[in-house]
Amino acid sequence: MHAMSTTKILNRYEGRRALVTGGGSGIGQATVLRLLAEGGSVVAADVSEAGLADTEAKAGENAARLTKVLVNIADEESVKAGVAEATAALGGLDVLVNAAGILRSGHTQDVTLADFNQVIQVNLVGTFLMIRESLPALLEGDEPAVVNFSSTAQNFAHPYMAAYAASKGGIQSMTHALAMEFSKQGVRFTSVQPGSISSGMTDGSGQAKQSVGPGLPEDADMALFQKTAPMLQVGTSPFNFAGPDAVAAVVAMLASHDGYFITGTEVRIDGGSHM
Repeated sequence: MHAMSTTKILNRYEGRRALVTGGGSGIGQATVLRLLAEGGSVVAADVSEAGLADTEAKAGENAARLTKVLVNIADEESVKAGVAEATAALGGLDVLVNAAGILRSGHTQDVTLADFNQVIQVNLVGTFLMIRESLPALLEGDEPAVVNFSSTAQNFAHPYMAAYAASKGGIQSMTHALAMEFSKQGVRFTSVQPGSISSGMTDGSGQAKQSVGPGLPEDADMALFQKTAPMLQVGTSPFNFAGPDAVAAVVAMLASHDGYFITGTEVRIDGGSHM
């Protein structure tokens, strides 16, 4: 797996203020580190205090521009308080990245309503709550941009993940609706579709509780996943997964001035799994 370079190659975020959910592990953490490396002031929001501490440690000297905020995106009051704290710390908001999410896999006939609802509440409702509460600050921001997290599971069949696919499909559709609604007000909305990315969500090793879920059923038919194998050869992972920095780099582009003419669309990042 490729580790993210700590070398500041670009400087697109100097003077730019960003709030990233899921910032305590996986792709969210990689995004926080990428935006900091490019000169941004960043609030990392997560449900895990330990995860946020890990992000701060990895930020090194860039931690001076990092603020940590505990937020449970599935809880409306927590989101209200967290966004208020984040925007106060930053003095406004230019970028919102909704990376937090959970994955619950299982045979559909065995999935409880509570588990299904939890996935929808965290992934879809949580994304909506973060956007709703952040919009007043974003509307006053500089070149405001929101990057949401859909998934390749939205467009392509991933077995045992019906609830997850439903939540990510909702996020993608909502992204298009929001992009149209706020187009004349200058707020850009895009989404990324990660696939075959090594993170706490996919390998079960993440620190943030919102990013870790039960794996596939023990009797899962792995032949059903053959069509989702990445074509590009990267790293040494037995599944040929890329590191979370592969997604963080795209998020950084979409929310920067480089993405000024991109809205209402999504970018698939999957190593050619679904060509």
